[in-house]
Amino acid sequence: MKYGYLKTKAFWEAAALRAIWTFAESFLALEGAARIIQDVDWPYTISAALLATFLSLCKSIVVGVPEALEEE
Repeated sequence: MKYGYLKTKAFWEAAALRAIWTFAESFLALEGAARIIQDVDWPYTISAALLATFLSLCKSIVVGVPEALEEE
């Protein structure tokens, strides 16, 4: 089964950790850039960070997470 790793706890833990890091990185990058311009649009910043988090999770599902695949 090609996507058997989706059933493992290790995969979901690694994917969640990766998604959280992605959220934090994108949020801080957008917030920092907005502060330089001196106009933080909070709804835009949070929605962009959430979109990056969602895309990270989708990528983890399709491609896999190397940290979790090594444990199998």
